[in-house]
Amino acid sequence: MNSSPRRLIQDGRQIGIGLDQLINRILAQADITGVQALTLLYILQNSQNGVSVTSLHLASGHSKATVSKLVKRLWEKGYVSLEPSREDGRQRLLYGTEEGRQLKVFLERSIAASENKLYRGFSPGDLEALDRLQKKMLENLSPAPESKQKEEKTK
Repeated sequence: MNSSPRRLIQDGRQIGIGLDQLINRILAQADITGVQALTLLYILQNSQNGVSVTSLHLASGHSKATVSKLVKRLWEKGYVSLEPSREDGRQRLLYGTEEGRQLKVFLERSIAASENKLYRGFSPGDLEALDRLQKKMLENLSPAPESKQKEEKTK
């Protein structure tokens, strides 16, 4: 078994690509991509107060430019509406439309089906271990540890 760090990184990329392709195939019948579906679900789940592009950017990790393009596509398809904020008229907030809400169950089922396929054969312990290890990797990649290391070197 070859578990070199480089091989693990390559496998991680392949898993991400494969999962994107699977979700996109499942969602193709609704003419929506996986990223658009996740964005729409976030908006629908937080629609009561409206969702700003900035909050979508922070929640998703995508750049503001990418989020703006996603929002534009969802708006063009009639899944979201844009309305001025009552607190700050310069800011526009996103709300799910009736058309968007009608897709919600289909999107949730489609994403659950892809997750079930991805994790087929995993025990609860496997999932817990994977979760713990992924969190450790994300922590290692976060800027905070690097800045702490730099501070320690300069002392």
